[in-house]
Amino acid sequence: MDPTDALVVLVTAPSADKAAELARALVEERLAACGNVVPGLRSIYRWDGKVQDDVEALLLLKTTRARFEALRERVLALHPYQVPEVLAIPVAAGSAPYLAWIAAETR
Repeated sequence: MDPTDALVVLVTAPSADKAAELARALVEERLAACGNVVPGLRSIYRWDGKVQDDVEALLLLKTTRARFEALRERVLALHPYQVPEVLAIPVAAGSAPYLAWIAAETR
């Protein structure tokens, strides 16, 4: 797999449990090969004209460009936020066996 076909997708969630629920659904549906839940994230952002300060969890998803659109749509359908974060970051380089695994698990 060409490294430029791999993506890391960032999704914040209101809790580690919700992030894990999202990850499980996306992996089971082969939209992501893997989801890492990072609890204890502190997010400071502006929403509805006010600065918010919330505890969240970060979900790091590994997928491919070919699966990104379907993954994004599924996150939007499952996520409790009105405007969830779904940001795709291209992978510039990586371990060839790991990149091949991402490709195989998202087919």
